[in-house]
Amino acid sequence: MRSRRSEDVGSGEPGWCVGSGLGTTSGWGQRTEEGEPSLGECCSVSRLLAPVFGVSPRAGRRTCIPASARCCPAPFRGAVKGCAVASRAPLPLSAHSRGPPRPAGLQESRPLHVVLGNEACDLDSMVSALALAFYLAKTTEAEEVFVPVLNINRSELPLRGDNVFFLQKIHIPESLLIFRDEIDLHALHQAGQLTLILVDHHVLPKSDTALEEAVAEVLDHRPIEQKHCPPCHVSVELVGSCATLVTERILEGAPEILDRQIAALLHGTIILDCVNMDLKVGKATPKDNKYVEKLEALFPDLPKRNDIFDSLQKAKFDISGLTTEQMLRKDQKTISTHGTKVAISAIYMDLEAFLQRSGLTADLHAFCQAHNCDVLVTMTIFFNTQNEPVRQLAIFCPHAALRMTICGVLERSHSPSLKLTPAPSTHPHLQAYLQGNTQVSRKKLLPLLQEALSAYFDSMKIPSGQPETEGVSREQADKELDRAGNSLVPGLSQDEEEPPLPPTPMNSLVDECPLDQGLPKLSAEVIFEKCSQISLSQSTAASLSKK
Repeated sequence: MRSRRSEDVGSGEPGWCVGSGLGTTSGWGQRTEEGEPSLGECCSVSRLLAPVFGVSPRAGRRTCIPASARCCPAPFRGAVKGCAVASRAPLPLSAHSRGPPRPAGLQESRPLHVVLGNEACDLDSMVSALALAFYLAKTTEAEEVFVPVLNINRSELPLRGDNVFFLQKIHIPESLLIFRDEIDLHALHQAGQLTLILVDHHVLPKSDTALEEAVAEVLDHRPIEQKHCPPCHVSVELVGSCATLVTERILEGAPEILDRQIAALLHGTIILDCVNMDLKVGKATPKDNKYVEKLEALFPDLPKRNDIFDSLQKAKFDISGLTTEQMLRKDQKTISTHGTKVAISAIYMDLEAFLQRSGLTADLHAFCQAHNCDVLVTMTIFFNTQNEPVRQLAIFCPHAALRMTICGVLERSHSPSLKLTPAPSTHPHLQAYLQGNTQVSRKKLLPLLQEALSAYFDSMKIPSGQPETEGVSREQADKELDRAGNSLVPGLSQDEEEPPLPPTPMNSLVDECPLDQGLPKLSAEVIFEKCSQISLSQSTAASLSKK
């Protein structure tokens, strides 16, 4: 198989990009003279999606159903084969659609084939869905509609910085993507118009149980759970990235359709998922290495591995463009007891800078109200100028007695000891701390917060959600705090919940799925812990050498 140079790619054949595609300077993507990619020069994935959305390649605009129709702005216009557009009536796909209408644009014998990624919608899931849908559309004999669907709401995409960054670099407009809240899969299924291809997961969540009979194929890289796996063709192989399996499918089934943008999508995703193919980490399998090398042999001017990994890793944890609400929601966990809910958010920045954000108090109140939280605990994490890990805490709670109970439990804790030092804060209802013991992660903090909730209810004997009582003396509050500190109840409550958005999306993130099996997973917390341990061990070694 010969290497395709830039002049080979873009011969005008439908589904092939025009020109070099990834640019001549950064190696990432091609731009027009005005600095923006034209849709006609976008990658094959964009060309696949454009007719689905009714996009004019020159205008670069979507055809939208009128708002009065209460439908999503993503009408399907019949069969899509490569870049062919069939002029048909739009198919209402919004969750607001009433009942399962019989689509005028799809015939009984031609269902909509949806390639659905997992609920976490990490980079691997997104790219695997896009690339597999492209492959199926290009290799299916009969004219069929293959649509990649990102299994999150559109509003959640900004929380996945690496996804947003990569889409921009590869020049796939976000406006062309289809999200879960823009297509009613259940209505399509009830109408007999849906076939599902699951990629990067093989177990549907409870809310989608009814769709299991529509699953026609599974492509995943996690250990299979026999109890929940759909009765269809299942292809599962334990590799570091599902994008590796998609790459294998393309190169073995139709290598001629692989262009440079598709290659760049797959190449970058495998490198990020396999931690830059680092042998010490051990996540990359021989197959992952094999297909990264094949992609690099076919397209020698792909960006360097270190450049890809560093850029995507930085983008994954970048929160500079997020609102306060998005920052708090990006890496959030939740616990609850007796109806009182505590949200714990990890934010990768200095607490002082976070507390100086404009309108922060109003934002914190709005977040708690929107997410039905009584308490919001923020753990900030960053590295100082000496490259030493730093942790800080902020406890926001309008209920004075509850806030004081939680603060007291954390301050007095000895197992583990947080070594808290109060930090200045001008925000009402918020107590800030410097955390001297950086080894206490959020995972270790959760049991302490659960104990504090239990202690609060044991001592206060008040219903959850009761507003702050005015006129409570400091002496009374101290007595309540003492009683709370002496009545800790060990253990986690059964009410503990997992957040709808995991800190770093994981594959097969569905109900009752054995996430602890399979290959190791790296989250921001894990990376921070590893760096912290290395820093601590180096400091200890330096001290011993001096002695």
